[in-house]
Amino acid sequence: MCKQFPAQRGLKRQKKPEKIDKSGRRGRKNQRIEHKKVVRSPSPSSSGEFSAEESDDIVAEQVVYKEPSTYDSLLKTLGSTRKSLAHAYEKRQRQAEGKSDSEEEETDGSESSSVSEYDQDGEKDSDEESPGISVMESGLQEPRIVNAEEQRNDVEETEDDSEASYTDEEHDLGVRGQSAIQASAFTSSFDNHLDYKLSNEEVNDMSKKKWKYNWQVPAIDMLNCKWIGTGECFLKDDNCHPNHDLKPKLYKHWLDIYKTSGGSDFYSSKQRWFFSLCNSYCDILHSNKKPFYLKGLEEDSTTMDAYLIHCLNHIFRTRDRVKKNNAKLARHQETAEEKVLIDDGFLDQGFTRPKILILLPLRGIAFRVVKRLIALTPEAYKVNVEHIDRFSNEFGTRQNERDEGKNGLSENPHDIGNSKSFSKPHDFHALFGMNRDAEDNLMMGIKFTRRSIKLFSNFYSSDIIVASPVRLLNEIQKAKENKESDVDYLSSIEVLIIDHADIISMQNWSFLNSVVEEVNRIPSKQHGTDVMRVRHCYLDGHARFYRQTIILGHYSNPDINSFFSHHCVNYQGKVKLVSKYTGVLQKVLLQVQQIYERFNAESISDIDDARLEYFTKKVFPKIKDSIQGGILLFISSYFEFVRLRNFLKSQNASFCLIGDYAKPSDISRSRERFFKGTSKIMLYTERFHFNYRYKIRGIQNVIFYSLPERKEFYPEIVNMLEGSHNMTCTVLFSRFDQLRLQRIVGSSPAKRMVKSEKGIFVFC
Repeated sequence: MCKQFPAQRGLKRQKKPEKIDKSGRRGRKNQRIEHKKVVRSPSPSSSGEFSAEESDDIVAEQVVYKEPSTYDSLLKTLGSTRKSLAHAYEKRQRQAEGKSDSEEEETDGSESSSVSEYDQDGEKDSDEESPGISVMESGLQEPRIVNAEEQRNDVEETEDDSEASYTDEEHDLGVRGQSAIQASAFTSSFDNHLDYKLSNEEVNDMSKKKWKYNWQVPAIDMLNCKWIGTGECFLKDDNCHPNHDLKPKLYKHWLDIYKTSGGSDFYSSKQRWFFSLCNSYCDILHSNKKPFYLKGLEEDSTTMDAYLIHCLNHIFRTRDRVKKNNAKLARHQETAEEKVLIDDGFLDQGFTRPKILILLPLRGIAFRVVKRLIALTPEAYKVNVEHIDRFSNEFGTRQNERDEGKNGLSENPHDIGNSKSFSKPHDFHALFGMNRDAEDNLMMGIKFTRRSIKLFSNFYSSDIIVASPVRLLNEIQKAKENKESDVDYLSSIEVLIIDHADIISMQNWSFLNSVVEEVNRIPSKQHGTDVMRVRHCYLDGHARFYRQTIILGHYSNPDINSFFSHHCVNYQGKVKLVSKYTGVLQKVLLQVQQIYERFNAESISDIDDARLEYFTKKVFPKIKDSIQGGILLFISSYFEFVRLRNFLKSQNASFCLIGDYAKPSDISRSRERFFKGTSKIMLYTERFHFNYRYKIRGIQNVIFYSLPERKEFYPEIVNMLEGSHNMTCTVLFSRFDQLRLQRIVGSSPAKRMVKSEKGIFVFC
């Protein structure tokens, strides 16, 4: 028999039966609150003495005190100004205490209804839509003339919406016809994840929890790789749900695409397997994804398909739940307000509409992701894709070549000298094309209505926001400077995708940290939010414990690992990929002796000082005494670049600079001076090489002050020694550089080099 798909991975859920009062109304679901036992003091008799019966109850009788939630506190506060809210608060208190509700109190007779923005999608066709009418503010609506076209649209929308209740109806039938355990086996992971109520104790534990990885499984089609995770392994039960826990139309469409592309075994496919990881709603770190620009198109596409299908499934299930609740309230308008206040099943929204945030580094990558998102959307939901031409113009592959002069060289200031565009590596062209202007300045909202997709929609009416950390950080800074603007559309993000994290680290990883710190904060304005339908986790400030974060990149580094440890605190737990590497030394085409010198550092906080000290005492004296020039100092970070530049200045050394923020004129001058031998040393940063890929001429000796993060850069730099007479290569490393070291020399040699008593290693 198929086992139930676990609702969480990192925490054990405590099962409680639902409380049902005598009127048949369900009590609060998954209510988890702290209990304080208080001894009730008996009242004295008229004679001033306690009766024997009362004295016996002193020890036995206890009153259970339940700490009120933020939602109850809000309800109590609003109840002071409105009779119906006060009535609802008292009713919730009676239900929490297990008392009967036999007496019917009079209501204020006001009618209420809830019209969310999801329902308005079919009525309005513009990006700017008014917010949903609050249950607390709604009244009788004015009559509206409906034309024949709208009636026909309503019929089509009704057919599309029939799928919305598919899962819910199936679950309801299961509850009536099967046992509770059997019925719950078909509850979606979406419902299990968001319906779970964290207790205060669990929140406190997660804030300081150190996750332990308890299980591991081999990674499909990835040699020497395995997935490890916290909690209990859920992958063995990932086929329990019908349609793999996808909406039926979405599943059928994805299956058709898979078969059209030549696939035969969908269940064993890599994209279906990775979707199961995403559908678990745990945090994921995939740190060995071969990207499309490094001839990994198939692997990159299958992973991208999986997380995009997960995003679509999340959006459609969110919309269906809101529509279903709206329909229930519309059928009972007279008691709609009371139902929302009493039944937690109507808590189906966040502070704002956007639920998915996809962070990408470059426009070309965003173009691939959004185009694929549109392709994976079922036909019924994309009858019309608005602003697709604008999207293609702004994000599409641009081959706007600069006019070339008579000498055949590009007028682009970054293509100086003999370095022509065709000499650059393939991955450079795949990432940047021929125009790098504003490549990292991207931000766009995507909205799904019943039958269309709206690109460039208003952020507050969007379902998905696609942006770069650079642009989003600019918006955050503008909001801090201008009180009239805000970034509250980040307050209700439930799925955060960070794709091509390795490229983001080449830009500035601190930008990403700053952006994520602003996600899931309580908004500064209401933005038309129906507060009475906001989930508990948002009101309690616990949204970050429900947010799923999926990080994908070509490699991992200390910044990415630290982010995964401290910013990914989903209560479902964590899953990450662990890999063994073979290295890239075989890609060095020249017969050059590569000397690896290890320096000692007591801790990771001392590594920068220890590296500089080793260079100044062991390496620089040899450079200073040598008459040979053409020494290229490769540096991986700008911080190291600044420290080394200041040191060389203090020594009056002959050197030139090509750094992250160098001007085109300075770059041209430095390259010329280094090639002619006027400057003995050149400082060259990894970020600059990533962005422009110059082939530096005149190199006689390469010194890796720090190893590159991107392993493919190592053979590229060493192969620049071609044509040199006395070529040498020196690499400085410590035991804290093992992540970089293993990607270059291989996992096994890296372990030996870090632990060996010897400090110098030679590769030929």
